[in-house]
Parts: sequence; C-alpha cells; structure tokens
Amino acid sequence: MAGTNKKLTAAVEAYFTELGRLHASGGATGERSSYGPLHGLLNAVGAALKPKVHCVQEPADQGVGHPDFALYAARQVQKGRTREGQLPECGVVEVKSLEDDAWLTAEGNQVTRYWSRYRLVLVTNGRDFVLVGDNAAGLPTKLEPFRLAKCADDFRRKIEKPRAFARDVGSCFGEYLVRALSHRAALAEPKDLAWLLASYARDGLARVEAAGDAPSLKSVRDALAEALGVRFEGDKGERFFHSTLVQTLFYGVFSAWVLWARQTPPPAGRFEWRTAVWHLRAPVLRALFQQLSDPGRLQPLGLVEVLDWTATALDRVDRAAFFARFAEGEAVPYFYEPFLEAFDPALRKQLGVWYTPTEVVRYMVARVDRTLKDDLAIPEGLAAENVYVLDPCCGTGAYLAEVLRRIAVNLEGQRLGALAGARVKQAATKRVFGFEIMPAPFVVAHLQVGLTMQELDAPLADDNTERAGVFLTNALTGWEPTDNEKQVVAFPEMAAERERANRVKRDRPILVILGNPPYNGHPGVAVDEERELSEAYRTTKRVRRPEGRGLNDLYVRFFRMAERRIAEKTGQGVVCFISNYSWLDGLSFTGIRERYI
Repeated sequence: MAGTNKKLTAAVEAYFTELGRLHASGGATGERSSYGPLHGLLNAVGAALKPKVHCVQEPADQGVGHPDFALYAARQVQKGRTREGQLPECGVVEVKSLEDDAWLTAEGNQVTRYWSRYRLVLVTNGRDFVLVGDNAAGLPTKLEPFRLAKCADDFRRKIEKPRAFARDVGSCFGEYLVRALSHRAALAEPKDLAWLLASYARDGLARVEAAGDAPSLKSVRDALAEALGVRFEGDKGERFFHSTLVQTLFYGVFSAWVLWARQTPPPAGRFEWRTAVWHLRAPVLRALFQQLSDPGRLQPLGLVEVLDWTATALDRVDRAAFFARFAEGEAVPYFYEPFLEAFDPALRKQLGVWYTPTEVVRYMVARVDRTLKDDLAIPEGLAAENVYVLDPCCGTGAYLAEVLRRIAVNLEGQRLGALAGARVKQAATKRVFGFEIMPAPFVVAHLQVGLTMQELDAPLADDNTERAGVFLTNALTGWEPTDNEKQVVAFPEMAAERERANRVKRDRPILVILGNPPYNGHPGVAVDEERELSEAYRTTKRVRRPEGRGLNDLYVRFFRMAERRIAEKTGQGVVCFISNYSWLDGLSFTGIRERYI
C-alpha cells in the first residue's frame, strides 16, 4: 500500500472536480447525481490496493434491500463480472444527498438491515463518511468517520477549487478510504501493517499539531528535554517533539501488542491498548508511555479514538503469518523504516534513518569478533566477559541483536549447557549496551533484543526484573559530569534512566563501539556539549587547516565520541562505524586524517 499517496490525491481531485461540474451545471438532483463521481473514486482507490477491490453499482437485492454499491475483493471478480449470489467481501456503500445527515443515516433501520447481512457498511452523503461494523460484542457500531466539510454549502464552496481542496485533504481522505475498503483484509506483511499504523499515526499527528502548544504536553516535553539534555527549538523543534510523541505512542502500542500476542498460551479475545503499559519492560518506557497515554492528555488531543482504531487494526493481523516473519528475523528491522517513510518521509530523510542490511550488520559484527581474537588476543572474542560493547546510535537494535547471536555462537563449542544461556543473558543485561535518543526506535530496540533473547533460549524475565542494556539517552553528552545533571527531572524513571546511562558512559570499560551513526542532526534540537565534540578536529599541527563546513556533519561527532572513549579512556579497543567517505579526502577533514592515519 505504500507509495500510493499521489494516486490517492489524484483520485480525490477527480472526485471533487466531477462533483463541482455537476453542481455548477445545475444538473445535480439528489443522491443519484453523485453515483458516477463516487463510483470512480472508490474504484480508483480499490485499484491501488493489493489485492484490488472492485466497486459495483446498484448490486442485486440479497434479502435486505438494495445498497447503492457493493465492494468485492479481486478474487470474487472474473473477467470483470461477479458471480451471482456471492456476498461482497469488503462490504457495501449507502449513499445519501449532500443535505442528509450521514451520522443519523448510519443509525437508521436501513443501514442496520444492511449491516445484519453484510457486516460492514460505508455510509456517505458525499462530504461525511461513516464506516459501520462490529464492536467487541458483535453489535453494530461506528468504526471510523471522516468529514470533508461541516455542511453542504461549505462543501460546495470547497469543490469550486478542486485542486486546492485535494491538496489540503486528498492524502488523508484517500488513506481513510484505503482503510475502509481494506477493513476486512487480514494483515500478514510487516510493511502493510507499518503503512496502516503510520496512516493512523499521521491522523494522530495532525490532531496534536492542531492543538498547538497544548498545556497537557508541557510536562512531558520538559522531562524529555531535561533527561536527554536537549532543547526543542523553533518550528522544527516543535514538530520534532510532536512527531516523537506520536511515534512513541504508536510504537508502544505495537510493541505491547507483539509481546501480548506471543504469550504462551496464545491470548484469547481482543488486544486492549489501554493495558499496553503492562507489557513494556524498561521502566522509563513504561513511565513515558503511561504519561503520554494518560486520559487527561489523550482526550483533549482527540487521540483516544485513533488508538481505538489502531487496536482494531491489530486484531486483523494474521498472527501465524506475521510472526513467521519475526522468526526469520525480518519483521522488526523491516518495520521501523517503512513506518517512518510512510509517517513522515521528510523527517526520515532529515534524520538519516535508513535500514542497515542484515548482511552488512553480520559482516561488521563478525569482523569485530575476529579483530578481538586476532589483534587483541581475546580468544572468546565478543563472548569474553570483559568485552563491553556499545552501539551509541542503536536505532531498532539490529547490531545489538547480532552481537548477542555472535556471543551465543562463540559459546557453543564450550559445552556449557544451560550456562551458555546465562552467559548470553548476562551479556544482554550487563555488558552489551545501546544508546538511542529517539523514543520510538528505543521502544523497538527493546522489543528486538527481547525477541532475540527468546530465539536464543535465554528469555528475559517477564516480571520486569531484567531489562536489556538499551538506554534512552543522548550518546554525545553525559560522558563527563556537568552542572545540568543537578536539574530535577519531572519523572523519576527518566532521572533513573539518565543515571544508568551515565554509569555506562563513565564507569564501564567500553572496548568495542560499533554501529551506523546518523549523518544529520535532529531538527530543531540544540545541544552545546554536542557541538564541542568536533573542536578537536578543527586544529592541525602538520597539515593544512580544515576548510568548509564538513565537520558539522553529525557522524563526525560520533567519531570523536568513539575516539575519546576508546583511545583516551579505555586505552585500546575497536571502533567499527558505517560512514560516508568524505573524511578520507575532503578539505574539511584534514584534522581527522592527521589524528587517525
């Protein structure tokens, strides 16, 4: 479903254009005049789906009357025709005139009869859309609404400029129709679920941004800024904070659903997002999610119903097929990038969030393991209990998971039996660390490490007494004590998280630093201590002074952090980063080359 937004917007514009022509001509006569434009819109949206959905106008009476349209799955249509007597798998559509109230229609006897037969009815007057389906008790309920205009006259004014109207609402309205037409489809592919959750998350983000500087969010914003040592500045900082908030909510729900669904025995009934906090292990994660999901914050922002829709979508997942992908080790690393690409592609590009191929991660971890054995005379490599490992920008935890797998492989030949699992668990909780500044990937990193530990038959305890060594922190600050640490953080769990991360930074003899640092900074986030990291590379002794602005690239700061920790603190070790090649020959990087080569 990803990559369809331009097509959806074009289909919505065509719908507005055709309706505008009809009303301008004076030929619009009640609900039937909108059949043509609506039929075209639904078929255009259905054609963008996989599998496709076909809209059939005025289907046969199947015992409860004639709905205006029926929505058939692709496999129900052969050579452009539907088989006689079959029920449309994707529901039916009831159309009313612009002046009618779609909400009242959705509650009426006619729609109730249609629901009793088809179980899913999309009700519309052309400007309001209401999806009617089943609730948890199997009774009819309004699932998702969408409003294009508050009244008929307002809608007529807007469709006089169809392109501008479509530019404003085309993407979100098109996505609503995608969700409505595919509501019955089971979800098995991680990328499809990622798209659907991102669609709801975009709706949530729009509501948060419409609320402006909501007082209910101030305490969360201040706590994040204090705990991470950052400042959210300007419009970009505001948007970054709002995006972070929404992503954290949705990934918290997703991670809790994964852990809920993978329980033994499998749970019965439907997933309830309001209890998600019970399934999240890290104390700071539970606290953050609990603060964000507090009714006093969610209800004024209109996020409760969006999260209700999200939980309903998660109930549609084909768990066996979906979790088979987890077993293959693909679902988690392939999930976050498609989500962020669909949720906010501009932010993804700004942050440099790109999936590191599994083959690259495996090679880098294997190379580090071999270097420890051959060059540092550590026979057990990564499995040695004195080898402390850090991924300072761990994202969704791909490197951490692979390090733990390599440790398990190295222990296989030692005939440790059950002790091997204890050694791997000790590594995951005491000496293999990950830092992440963005709460959303932090959530997924905990999920991925937890799933990896299950895969290695060394699961972390379910009673929250064990947690992976993944910390919500700014990897570029906190390595030395500062006065800022004396500031009181609003939430004790965030203060405790900062203290735990600082103990790793200052007290653990880190021997290996590896990962894939971002190449851009977080928009609107300012940190003085971070900027100072590149100063060591701005002066030279034997070569020409640096020129240009290349030292402002974020990866340079990660280079300096790693150099300082390994060369100046531990005294020896391994740094293994992915970076661009500009530091090898760029005029801005003469100071780096002088120090490294």
